[in-house]
Amino acid sequence: MRTVTDFPRRVVMHDPVWITLADGTRLAARIWRPEDAGPVPAILEYLPYRRRDGTAKRDYLTHPHLAGHGYACVRVDMRGTGDSDGIFLDEYLKQEQDDALEVIAWLAAQPWCTGNVGMMGISWGGFNGLQVAARQPPALKAVISLCSTDDRYADDVHYMGGALLTDNLRWASTMFGYQTRPPDPAIVGERWREMWLERIAAEPLLLRTWLQHQTRDAYWRHGSVCETPDAITAACYLIGGWADSYSNAVPRMLERLTCPRKGLIGPWAHKYPHFAKPDPAIGFLQEALRWWDHWLKGIDTGIMAEPQYRLWQEDFIAPATDYPVRPGRWIAEPSWPSPNVTPTAWPLGQYTLGGTGGGAALVIAAPEHTGAMAGTWCAYGGGNEQPGDQRLDDALSACFDSAPLGAALGIAGPAVLEATITPATPDGLLIARLCDVAPDGASLRLSYGVLNLTHRDGHATPVPLAPGQKVRVRLQLNDCAHRFPPGHRVRLALSTAYWPTIWPSPAPTRLSLDPSGSALILPQRAEVAADAALPAFAPPEAAPALPVMQLTPPIVSRTSSFDHIAGRAVYEVVDDTGLYRIEPTGLEYRLGSVDHYEITAHDPLSASATVSFTMEQGRGGWRVRSLTRTTLSATATDFHIDAALEAWEGDAQVAARTWQMTVPRKGV
Repeated sequence: MRTVTDFPRRVVMHDPVWITLADGTRLAARIWRPEDAGPVPAILEYLPYRRRDGTAKRDYLTHPHLAGHGYACVRVDMRGTGDSDGIFLDEYLKQEQDDALEVIAWLAAQPWCTGNVGMMGISWGGFNGLQVAARQPPALKAVISLCSTDDRYADDVHYMGGALLTDNLRWASTMFGYQTRPPDPAIVGERWREMWLERIAAEPLLLRTWLQHQTRDAYWRHGSVCETPDAITAACYLIGGWADSYSNAVPRMLERLTCPRKGLIGPWAHKYPHFAKPDPAIGFLQEALRWWDHWLKGIDTGIMAEPQYRLWQEDFIAPATDYPVRPGRWIAEPSWPSPNVTPTAWPLGQYTLGGTGGGAALVIAAPEHTGAMAGTWCAYGGGNEQPGDQRLDDALSACFDSAPLGAALGIAGPAVLEATITPATPDGLLIARLCDVAPDGASLRLSYGVLNLTHRDGHATPVPLAPGQKVRVRLQLNDCAHRFPPGHRVRLALSTAYWPTIWPSPAPTRLSLDPSGSALILPQRAEVAADAALPAFAPPEAAPALPVMQLTPPIVSRTSSFDHIAGRAVYEVVDDTGLYRIEPTGLEYRLGSVDHYEITAHDPLSASATVSFTMEQGRGGWRVRSLTRTTLSATATDFHIDAALEAWEGDAQVAARTWQMTVPRKGV
């Protein structure tokens, strides 16, 4: 990534800038804009992650670059976060959107703004960019939404295929830890302590909230823009990465939205594409400028004359948990669904895929610890997060393999399993993995999908299975784009457990699968000659990095073990930034977390997960830290939450809270 220091316009930064809302709440903002006279369009990034420390490193790489090309880039701390007034209660509330509408109106009215506003953000900022666009504020002309979703229930961190993701706990615990941090006394003055203690006292413990909504009810429909896709009229550039967990939404929104739109998916994890891994990174900021110049300045940059959807079609690579580079090629589609993609049925046979298929029924009953090589549900770019060689999990699953391919096979889109099963219990899980198997046996996971079988007819109302009775199911896997080499095999691996990614069913799942009429539908894509002539993206570049001094080393580790006598699997993840100092502000900061997951092979009720966070901040003689811990376990009928919080100022404990809660299971 090339560092750029010489921009067309000199940039100045203003921090704090206070935006006062109608109810008197003040939101803290950091603004980069050209120093010279003349109004410019504004680009808003609106987050709860704290502009002064949480996102400061990436903000410095990104916003000054755009500002140097004639934009006012505005990074706002949401209500109840960072240095802003108020209390944070939950994600994507109507209040969050209402505040954003006021911020956009405030920006458009500033003398340094032309009145045209864009929203740009990744993850939370990508979500609320779409949600705010659906409210149609007049000044909002365009959005760049990265690593986001249009469906908060079916395609977010909480549930997958109607099954509970353990990342629901992980993300709730993350926000639990994040919200125990105080505002910066250098910004808010002496009231920092009062604001801090108010936030701790109002901590909502989001895990309980999210567990109380186990089906796709009104809670999840709110903020899911798929409910009213025509409501978005602002132009949308939708961007994702195959190593991320939000790639499905890009093609889905290309198909369903009616506004001007483009899509882009690279090989990346959950980061902005100018510094994301794996490579190839791209000149995302130059691409963003082409978008903003077209929609906010009225300059014809040619971006809307290009193919609607561009994606990185990956090649086989030896399976690993971390990849500096993912080999492949850029391909493009004029629209989505694509005229170049043909869904093709590959029949299931006696552990075979393709051919005539059929044969006797097969039993699928995986041990509960199946899933050790899944990697993380969402790869945040910290390394060693990718799914490793699948042979360990394949050995615990029912695998259906094709014959060695006689020619290369390209796919783009979602694979779909259509199958007839006979369950032995009234509920259960079915997990499907799509793998590329090399001649030496190495198994590379390309995609996977999960179905809570009680959700087979939809996510609103679970319907128990009838043990012993056949049922037809459809399981859609995550989108992917891949090219199988000649001589490799296509593998479909089926299991009834996927720990620690998915919380297990109340009882062990045992299914009988009838291969007759069951098939894997592959989105086969023909070779397109025009792909070779696609223009290259500009090389990645960024503004100068935020000056940071690392005071203690970071620690990152991922370990797993299996006790073969007790049949117990243990997974642990340590992720600690180490203590570092942000030089321009003198703020010292550390964020450390430990995740611990365990389960025994034949008892789904033995599942237990604990996530702990340690947050430290300081400057001179001012030192604060907070400790949070959340544990989730379950019986056949209930989820149990045990949580604790401690807050310290120097050596004095200033707050302590504990929670013990029970939430009934409802088909999960």
